[in-house]
Amino acid sequence: MTSYLGATRRLTGLAAIAVLAAACGTGATASPTTPPLVLPTQAPVTTASPAPVATPAPSAPATGGVVVGTATTSLGVVLVAPNGFTLYTRSGDSANTSSCTGGCISAWPALTVPAGGTASAGTGVTGTVGTFTRADDGTTQVTYKGLPLYFWKSDTKAGDVTGQGIGGFSVAKP
Repeated sequence: MTSYLGATRRLTGLAAIAVLAAACGTGATASPTTPPLVLPTQAPVTTASPAPVATPAPSAPATGGVVVGTATTSLGVVLVAPNGFTLYTRSGDSANTSSCTGGCISAWPALTVPAGGTASAGTGVTGTVGTFTRADDGTTQVTYKGLPLYFWKSDTKAGDVTGQGIGGFSVAKP
């Protein structure tokens, strides 16, 4: 009986090798002299996470000043920061006062200059460009016609105007 069980186990093992060889497309057949099929091991495949989309950095040039300019977008001519990103105003703001704080300012970063920095109007900007000191954090925010200027976190490139009409914000027009 022992020789019968041993032979059955050997035949079952050879049959498994033949099935694996056929599945791999090697064309190999099982025989008593065929060595066992050894499958290579592979390291797990990993995929890199996509790079985060950069949010425009509302920073001033090294000179300590900001020049507000204009650009033509799908909504017409709008005000833009030195980096080319669209600027917005908020309907709840008043002259030299921002009503956008906390979570709002996280979504709508202020266009700022370093303390003591200046802001000026570039080509095509007809209104007055100035600054004021924010009450909540002491930064110096840039204004247009007295209204604070902001970026929109979801604008990912110059010319984007995706913040139009969201939460009382509108593109700033010259």
